[in-house]
Amino acid sequence: MTAKLELRGVAVYRGKRLVLEVEHLSLGAGEVLAVLGPNGAGKSTLLQVAALLLKPQRGEVRIDGEPARGDALKLRRRMAVAMQDALLVGGSVLENVALGLKLQGVNGQQRRTMAREWLLRFGIEGLAGRPAKKLSGGESQRASLARAFAVKPEVLFLDEPFGGLDEPTRTALLDDLAAVVRETGVTTVFVTHDRDEALHLAGRVAVILEGRMRQVGTPQEVFGSPVDEEVAAFIGVENILAGRLVRVDEGLALVDVSGREVVGLATAGLGEQVRVCIRPENITLQALNESAATGSARNAISGLVQEVRPRGAEARVTINCGFPLVALITRLSAEDMGLVAGTPVVATFKATAVHLLSAD
Repeated sequence: MTAKLELRGVAVYRGKRLVLEVEHLSLGAGEVLAVLGPNGAGKSTLLQVAALLLKPQRGEVRIDGEPARGDALKLRRRMAVAMQDALLVGGSVLENVALGLKLQGVNGQQRRTMAREWLLRFGIEGLAGRPAKKLSGGESQRASLARAFAVKPEVLFLDEPFGGLDEPTRTALLDDLAAVVRETGVTTVFVTHDRDEALHLAGRVAVILEGRMRQVGTPQEVFGSPVDEEVAAFIGVENILAGRLVRVDEGLALVDVSGREVVGLATAGLGEQVRVCIRPENITLQALNESAATGSARNAISGLVQEVRPRGAEARVTINCGFPLVALITRLSAEDMGLVAGTPVVATFKATAVHLLSAD
């Protein structure tokens, strides 16, 4: 099947410094790709290249299998871009949402009708006559998204659209945007540094670090099986432990970590020295004197609580097991267990929660 959007052999330089290198990236029609990376990783540069706003020094962009050459403006009219800064112009909210339609040559009454439909869809129809410059941050971003969808783009580019919003506003807008993307089936490239946003919106995730695409896959693949330590650290795997592979038996790997036994799923290509990756939310804590069974958990490691750090409704607990182990549990659970520095606990986790990487 022909890709809707494709990048081949792309490289972008700033002076002599390579800021983006993408050997190959493609999106099918209707696919939603989240591009994840820290600030300065090259995410926005990637979006600008894909949206034909920046010409790379090497490589090409293809749309529907054809190289994006010739009339760039004509090609860009098949796309829409919404950025962290809503970039609203003077005039009313309605005029801003209708702006793209006006540039497409849609007549006045029709474009106003179409613009109002998208104002309604994003919950700001009551603001149609308000000056765009007097909107709040969340209202401005809703107007920006309504303007982008109004032109019925074939490809939508979103560059950190929730970056400056408070949490309740961000959550509500993310839910609305996800619903609209699903309903319209528009091919979408969504640039963000927020893992939760990527999980909420995207069917596929690309991780970019230091200008290079390091991993592309489903959220389950990327978040569950990162390809290396740097990707693992970026996507929130706080526990990356040095270990020695002792043996492999019936698909399970026994790893020695500072004298403690950890069992994980065996994967191909492991050497003797490995890295044990465990997401903190996959670890359960119980009191050392509890007799409750660990259920399907193959790992049970005792230790002493070093630190309990509340984080909203959750608590980040660091345990000294001969090595530091971080668990993320509910704040209520931490309070019920009376967890403070020095509390003895048992950390349990399933073998399926352990992702092993070769140290090489």
